[in-house]
Amino acid sequence: MPETVLNGDVAQDGELTLRSPDFEDGGRLPDWTGYANENDNPELEVSGVPDDAESLVLVVDDPDAQPVAGHTWDHWLAWDVDPDVGTIPRDWSGDDATEGHTDFLEYGYGGPSPPEGSHGYRFKLLALDSELDVPAETRKTRLGSAIAMNAEVLAATQIVGEYHADQGTAF
Repeated sequence: MPETVLNGDVAQDGELTLRSPDFEDGGRLPDWTGYANENDNPELEVSGVPDDAESLVLVVDDPDAQPVAGHTWDHWLAWDVDPDVGTIPRDWSGDDATEGHTDFLEYGYGGPSPPEGSHGYRFKLLALDSELDVPAETRKTRLGSAIAMNAEVLAATQIVGEYHADQGTAF
């Protein structure tokens, strides 16, 4: 798999911050975020977006899925998010952005569903100097390539939420 800014951890860059009233960074995600439960995304609060940002990219993935799935599992891809969004509410519709194709072969948020044990889910946020204007069928690696070719990353941040298989029925 080609390396892009979206593969792996995102290093803190700039004043961009992402937090959630639903879980602490490194803490446990609520049961209702699970794919087999309510499958609602947690509320996310965005701040510190650079003034010259034209769009945001949000990716949620599970690197702990590699031993079972053979790759990092993509749970949510959203781009061309309004940089003035401020808050992404619980069970966000994504109408003002493009939500991409997850590894559940669905569009939009696909919550945690570890087959066993506890997995860490990375919530990555990037502020870009332009919109990407790529189709919803775009997967994470191609989205990362589109960023590399068409945009400058102005700021980046990441938080992690833990989810245990006992919190829901495994997919």
